[in-house]
Amino acid sequence: MSGRVSRRSLLLGTGAAALTIGGSAVLAFGFRGTTSTGTLLRSQVPLPEAFRKPLTVPPVLKPTSSAGGTDTYEITQREATAEIIDGLRTPIWGYDGIFPGPTLVTRRGRRTVVRHRNELPVPTVVHLHGGRNAQRHDGYPTDQILPTSGGHMSAHHGGGDVSHGTRTYEYDTDQRAATLWYHDHRMDFTGPSVWRGLAGLHLITDDEERALPLPDGDRDLPLVIMDRSFAADGGLRYPSVDKDLDKTPGVTSGYEAGVLGDVVLVNGTPWPYKEVDAVRHRLRLLNASNARRYRLRLDPAPDGVHEPFVQVASDGGLLARPLTHPYLDLASAERQEVVVDFSRYRVGQKVRLVNDFGEGSTRQVMEFRIARKAKDDSHVPRTLSVIEPLAPGRAVRERDMVFQSRSIGDKYGWTINGEPFSVDHVHAAPRLGDIEIWNLYADFHHPIHLHLVHFQVLNRGTKEPGRFDHGWKDTLDLRPAEQARIITRFDGHRGKYVFHCHNLEHEDMMMMGNFEVR
Repeated sequence: MSGRVSRRSLLLGTGAAALTIGGSAVLAFGFRGTTSTGTLLRSQVPLPEAFRKPLTVPPVLKPTSSAGGTDTYEITQREATAEIIDGLRTPIWGYDGIFPGPTLVTRRGRRTVVRHRNELPVPTVVHLHGGRNAQRHDGYPTDQILPTSGGHMSAHHGGGDVSHGTRTYEYDTDQRAATLWYHDHRMDFTGPSVWRGLAGLHLITDDEERALPLPDGDRDLPLVIMDRSFAADGGLRYPSVDKDLDKTPGVTSGYEAGVLGDVVLVNGTPWPYKEVDAVRHRLRLLNASNARRYRLRLDPAPDGVHEPFVQVASDGGLLARPLTHPYLDLASAERQEVVVDFSRYRVGQKVRLVNDFGEGSTRQVMEFRIARKAKDDSHVPRTLSVIEPLAPGRAVRERDMVFQSRSIGDKYGWTINGEPFSVDHVHAAPRLGDIEIWNLYADFHHPIHLHLVHFQVLNRGTKEPGRFDHGWKDTLDLRPAEQARIITRFDGHRGKYVFHCHNLEHEDMMMMGNFEVR
């Protein structure tokens, strides 16, 4: 569905009509959620008490070599166990056997090479989410790394660029400082693989960011938030049709809309606490949940401060200017970086990060404990960066993308423009450098992610961009029955890339499409 800008009104009508047609299929799921699209999967063990274990921070991975402007890293994907709940051993899949995986910190302009070795029992794919990388290194869903143990050639490889045992991903790192993350992206099995632990942070820094007087060092805290459920034996509980994640994709009936856990993990620990100095801290927040959305709020807010979160960055890096918020909304895969001034609290006070979109156990996230006074040289400047606005008048083309539930044969699935994912179907074929406007339509919550490019939000329906739509984005929290208009420039690399819903159950159930930059 494509056309010139002048056809916008016609295309808008087409998208709205398509959504109406697809509504009955959504209802067939029996989904009743309001703040997240998904179904709660309850744990079979007593839930751990909140705020009993300290926050841990994933280790920073050191390069195995650094020479000639290139840093080389090696990561082994393997099975391991972790004591997430006291007294229980939980089998996980981890990058280097930990959950979340080690954090990579790279500097703009330095070529980054990451060699992944797959010692897991199934194929994997690694996608650097938010990375602007060449097609071969982007993590296309069928470009799989087969296990070192061999075997596993199946129809799910789909003719992709298959590696045996190891694969080397090369990143130019020619992009702004930002909080990225890497995760599994295997065709049809991304949801259960990420649920088992295949996710980690990749931070990019640059001279612009380092020159800012923002909180740094141990006052720069990465917080990877995800929900999980636990089986009676301590294992991670997930409703896969194929427990071996080998041949048959999908989840059991009742969970097609998304899987929601009842335990909130931060950096792999259930509802942790963190002792902090009474100074400013930079929080790098990532929602790595499969389907759960969060509305994060500080409880209590500092006396007399109604907007305690000072947002400095979004998915694509620094904002032009800081923005203050009373709360933060995060859909799956979105990132936000905020500064919180804990000097506004008294020493000894406990401040909780709560989730207003949660119920019961999922209303709590973590607790900050104000430990001591300390010197603080940081501050948030009025200007952070320069962001070039993409003017709609420069767009050469406008397209509709309708994300909705539909019948696919005798089953229900999630589609784009009525089509389930196919490696052979290309939804858009912009030329290198083209600027395009995409109208995105949703039936339910769909966090829409574009590979390769970052975009700006022009509007949501007839309204201005939302509170959290500023700056460069790579994932948009598209809400039920909503239309949003985004603009992007297809540059950097030629080739075929995917865009998809980042509700990982929707993605695995076909809500993914291709665009090919020519």
